[in-house]
Amino acid sequence: MSMNRRDFLKTTAAVAAASAAGIAIPEDAKAASKEAEQGWQWDKAVCRFCGTGCGIMIATKGNKVVAVKGDPESPVNRGINCIKGYFNAKIMYGADRLTQPLLRLNDKGEFDKNAPFRPVSWKRAFDEMERQFKKYYNKYGPTAVGVFGSGQYTIQEGYAAVKLVKAGWRSNNIDPNARHCMASAVVGFYQTFGIDEPAGCYDDIELTDTVITWGANMAEMHPILWSRVSDAKLNNPDKYYVVNLSTYRNRCSNLADMEIIFRPNTDLAILNYIAREIIKRDAVNWDFVKKHTVFATGHADIGYGLRNPNNPHVTPKEKDTVEKQVAKVVTEEEAIALSAIGKWKAGDEMKMTHAAGKKPFWHWEISFEDFKKAVEPYTLDYVAKVAKGDKDESLESFKRKLKKLADLYCDPNRKIVSFWTMGFNQHVRGSWVNELIYTVHLLLGKQAEPGNGAFSLTGQPSACGTAREVGTFAHRLPADLLVANPKHRKITEKLWKVPHGTINPKVGNHFLKMMREIEDGNVKWVWVHVNNPWQNTANANHWLKAAREMDNFIVVNECYPGVSARVADLILPIAMIYEKWGAYGNAERRTQHWRQQVIAPGIAMPDLWTIAEFAKRFKLKEVWHEWKLPDGTVLPNVLEEAKAMGYSPEDTLFDVLFNRPEYRKNFPWPDPIAKNPQTGKMHPNTEAEGDFRNVVGSDGKVFKGYGFFIQKALWEEYRKFGIGHGHDLADFDTYHKVRGLRWPVVNGHETKWRFNVDYDPYARKHAKPGEKFAFYGPLLKAIKKGDLKGPKTKKKYPLPNKAKIFFRPFMVHPEDPKYDTKGYNFWLCTGRVLEHWHTGTMTMRVPELYRAMPEALCYMNPKDAKELGLKRFDLVVIESRRGKVKARIETRGRNKPPRGLVMVPWFDEKILINKVCLDATCPLSKETDYKKAAVKIYKA
Repeated sequence: MSMNRRDFLKTTAAVAAASAAGIAIPEDAKAASKEAEQGWQWDKAVCRFCGTGCGIMIATKGNKVVAVKGDPESPVNRGINCIKGYFNAKIMYGADRLTQPLLRLNDKGEFDKNAPFRPVSWKRAFDEMERQFKKYYNKYGPTAVGVFGSGQYTIQEGYAAVKLVKAGWRSNNIDPNARHCMASAVVGFYQTFGIDEPAGCYDDIELTDTVITWGANMAEMHPILWSRVSDAKLNNPDKYYVVNLSTYRNRCSNLADMEIIFRPNTDLAILNYIAREIIKRDAVNWDFVKKHTVFATGHADIGYGLRNPNNPHVTPKEKDTVEKQVAKVVTEEEAIALSAIGKWKAGDEMKMTHAAGKKPFWHWEISFEDFKKAVEPYTLDYVAKVAKGDKDESLESFKRKLKKLADLYCDPNRKIVSFWTMGFNQHVRGSWVNELIYTVHLLLGKQAEPGNGAFSLTGQPSACGTAREVGTFAHRLPADLLVANPKHRKITEKLWKVPHGTINPKVGNHFLKMMREIEDGNVKWVWVHVNNPWQNTANANHWLKAAREMDNFIVVNECYPGVSARVADLILPIAMIYEKWGAYGNAERRTQHWRQQVIAPGIAMPDLWTIAEFAKRFKLKEVWHEWKLPDGTVLPNVLEEAKAMGYSPEDTLFDVLFNRPEYRKNFPWPDPIAKNPQTGKMHPNTEAEGDFRNVVGSDGKVFKGYGFFIQKALWEEYRKFGIGHGHDLADFDTYHKVRGLRWPVVNGHETKWRFNVDYDPYARKHAKPGEKFAFYGPLLKAIKKGDLKGPKTKKKYPLPNKAKIFFRPFMVHPEDPKYDTKGYNFWLCTGRVLEHWHTGTMTMRVPELYRAMPEALCYMNPKDAKELGLKRFDLVVIESRRGKVKARIETRGRNKPPRGLVMVPWFDEKILINKVCLDATCPLSKETDYKKAAVKIYKA
């Protein structure tokens, strides 16, 4: 049978797809597929993209990934990939792949911030990194340096970065781009359950009979999960019910039995309406509520995470909005929503007295009677009037939908799963709205059991595994430990084998604050890992200018020349996913590992290698002496204790953090786990043994490897944090033999449903005899008592094994066009599209994905376009108080906004919509609200 290469690949792909779908395959096709695959080596891996965590199979030949297919053994995707998943190989082979370090050099060969990029050796790159770092670090201290981390780090990379920054440099200025997508979910988990991450798992999709999506366009953001929802719906169309709540019509609406288009920010009101209905209908599961929950609330006057309006960098146009960080006038609709608190009437000035420091987090226990009183104003009439988002829908129609929604939640014979993603999390009250969805589920007792639960979906492949579980946030340490907790610091220092007092007790800069501190001149040196901060951060004009014009030094690890690489001073070329060993943690707590498949091009190296190599540049005496920080904090000199531990002041951070004797002894390379299960050939390990390129490394010598299995060593150390504490992970080798495990993994068994004694060994350990649930999370489990106005006790009361049912009020967004008097009369919402991943750095290099979606469009209601005299694909200006961009309008696309709202995706660096977006954040989570900003639209 004669075929060309293209036909070979097509046949192979067809056979793989047919196998996954259970379709009979003709013998000649099987033979052709076998011939096409001659010389290929297959191995299991994980998709590079969203937090779904699909398993894939990777085929390599001649040091190149030649094919990708869905892994039929993966319980997540069952052999199917989405369109991005099928192009996991092509993202690695773009024509403009970065393959050598680039430094801004003048004609004399000296670093010059205004000079063009020129290629340099790894040694020259690290020499300049070190020189610039120590210039700022020695003068300004640990708070003057920082790292933009990522929910796309491998787990080992994130763990290494946390060790270097927090134990080495004694700074907590490391924060991941997961701050942009998952931080509100984290606070919701902490405040409600005392522990992070969902109780349920993807099995709930098939086990439930009701799916409610709240601001979660799963059809495009989590297409494989949506395919499972679709399959469940089509297999049981009469019983299985799907509701899509959104601020605009999207692809989820095509399958949904009911679509609810609501006004931005009013999801808070809708959830309070449902809570009120649960009480009115006597649908409260009192046995569950009395045994396992308490009622709680917090302050309403907490601001919007905006800058101080007196900051010199706030422009006159921005002040209109930014002043609301200090005070706002209470609207009539807010006065009703807040009426039970009894503090504010319409027209009153609400001073944001609880906006600073830890005050937004303060909460206290209240009685059920107070809770009932608080939700009483959220009647059907009030909420429908406030929340209706489609001007062309009648109020009566919207009321019927809200009532049907409440019917579904309250039906005792229905199981129900609520899914959400950025629609909840990227929200000025993101933590609140996360808490409110748990309020509804906890009132009903529909939580933490098969087919019942509120489920936060993640956006990035390891936003759970690396950002959250590892603790690459400015306030976190591994396994839910916190830098501000002295006991947690002590545990961490012991496991890291560093002196007590090494870790800085003050929380570092969150992602947006890091940008603001760069502009304010307080952060001088920044290193970017697996991230594109100057494209993905709201109000981007400020940060782009600060990066290029201020006294600072910016290093970007990158694989392609994206926006952040182009504003950098030094670019380090980085190995991509299958060019290194790694692990991710997905949205259902499933941890998955993969082997390195191929060697990176040019002299690109893994992020982990850059972290370990840079650690060689610091002696203990340079970092572990006493530091007096700008806020008055004193970090003690720990060198004497270090000596007592057997260290020398001349030792490097590499020696102490990454090159420990026990690593070398216990984790030798080569390791049998590196053998391919099918061929028996050894997989490469660039960090452990170098590779055939003989890369001249950071010391000017050929890098021959560290001589031990550094990824395995870091994994085995990291997993010690969670063992016995409800975050148990399996050993390294086990993950290479299975298709992932959902933690906690106890005695070799994964946990599907946490807090439920039938499935969770920790729930069995903590539950009282005869009880089915134990919400055993330890954080924030002692609170004061009070009423709706505030706490009334100084004493904190313990809440062992209890979850909290929160009241949180609806409040108007600080830039709601309804109240705008300056002509910014459209809502702007941002989001993603199926074809592209975040900033498009990888997917825009894939020809098929580029052709499918070559530019970001401004999705607009056709009635709005007609009123503005615009036609489809006309070029328009989208202008806010912060900046403007041009884009073509689309009135017939997949996203169909109601009148008064436009949606613009953010993948396209040519249409940098984050120049327009508002940098307001949830005051608790510090996550930016990318879904809401007031804009003007006019023809370009």
